[in-house]
Amino acid sequence: MCATNSFLISLGVEIYASGHRRWPDEAKARAVADTLEPGATVNGVAARYGVLPNQLSAWRRLAKRGKLVLPAAELDEPVFVPLVVCDVPEVQSEPDMAAPEEVIRIVSGEVRIELGPGTPATDPM
Repeated sequence: MCATNSFLISLGVEIYASGHRRWPDEAKARAVADTLEPGATVNGVAARYGVLPNQLSAWRRLAKRGKLVLPAAELDEPVFVPLVVCDVPEVQSEPDMAAPEEVIRIVSGEVRIELGPGTPATDPM
């Protein structure tokens, strides 16, 4: 048995004598997830899994449509942290003192979210 077949069998792929393979959704999702790793290419991952690049691209399309659930990414650092929102107690201020304009900024890569001081903690709808 070749190394590729051993690898595929360990993923749960059924390999028939005719050469036909039956891929479980978990194995397809694993292959698609591997294409999303930094520096990975569809051609490289397809060669590792022994499939044609167009087959792997078809699985990627399934994942984009939500028909193939990808495994959770294993990260060294957390991506999200809990955000606790609470009411701020009203502070009596002197009429001549202006409240500072504070803005909450959430930045992740190229995505930037800014919340002004008047942003409600709950959905007004």
